[in-house]
Amino acid sequence: MKSAERRSFQIILFVIEFLVVGTLFFSSASFAAEQPAPPPLTDPTNQPFDLPALIVDPFSYVDEERDYLSSKFVTLTRNLDSFFADDRNYQESNNSLVQLDLVRVAGYGGERKFVLSGRAKLDLPSTQKRFHLLLETNPDKNVTGEAVQAQTTPVKQVVAPESYSAAVRYEKAKELAQPWFVSSDLGVKFQGIHANPFARARGSYAVPINEWRLKAAETVFWFNTIGAGETTQLDVERILSELLLFRATSNATWLKEKHNFDLRQDLTVYQTLNERNAIFYQASAIGVSNPQTQVTEYVMLMQYRYRLHKQWVFLEVSPQVHFPRTDHFKSNPALSIRLEMLLDKSN
Repeated sequence: MKSAERRSFQIILFVIEFLVVGTLFFSSASFAAEQPAPPPLTDPTNQPFDLPALIVDPFSYVDEERDYLSSKFVTLTRNLDSFFADDRNYQESNNSLVQLDLVRVAGYGGERKFVLSGRAKLDLPSTQKRFHLLLETNPDKNVTGEAVQAQTTPVKQVVAPESYSAAVRYEKAKELAQPWFVSSDLGVKFQGIHANPFARARGSYAVPINEWRLKAAETVFWFNTIGAGETTQLDVERILSELLLFRATSNATWLKEKHNFDLRQDLTVYQTLNERNAIFYQASAIGVSNPQTQVTEYVMLMQYRYRLHKQWVFLEVSPQVHFPRTDHFKSNPALSIRLEMLLDKSN
């Protein structure tokens, strides 16, 4: 790898580590600074604490602040992820959801046609939202980040559905502020006349730290087309204002058959304009670990989303600039247009 390319990739990894370590350090320092000084032991009249209650539950005094921050983050991020039909919302929502996307990409990597794709997550009756029926296009590409349907990631190319699947998902129905989520899928993928089983499992855990929230998610999977693999994702989020959210997302997908990590770093700022309009700005670096660790592409984009009709018809426009290694990192503009129908219990 050239020294300049190695330095650029090392800078990306340093930024990720700096965000995580810096967040933990400053949050702990801030928390310590905010605690009141203990009363002098020599003054028996100065007893501001309820000692018996403190002994019974020494962490009770931080519960209220933690619950407030958790609820604040969950409400804002869930609203934004739901509005943009983000994959996070699809994976962890307990509600039934049907999503259809009509996509066209012009410019870099775009095909000269519209492509229809979709997925559905339906509650099975009498299961108290523990079991769901999943219907998807290209299920093996969804876990590796290759599919374009309903993803707030740079669109490199639009591929028509090559396969379809049906699966049953088991998940623990959770409350709004619960920090964890676990689900497992068992299904069949249909490609032409061939039918092959597949399996997936996903778990995530989120924790607020001072003014930040960290969320880690792990997915393991097996498909006959790509074999066994796993995806690890870390989101570091901060609320900038009532209308702005910053999110840094680090993602690594490992495939056993390729012995390779697909790496990705996204820096995103979400902005709510009003109840019908929202926009986000994103800068991304994409790389691989095999045959050597290197950046394969940089992407900059803006994605505007407008609610056309009631709560279920959306128009999305995303101008993008790609800088692929295969073109010596020269700029390649693209424009993605998506018409989406999103049906859930809020419609």
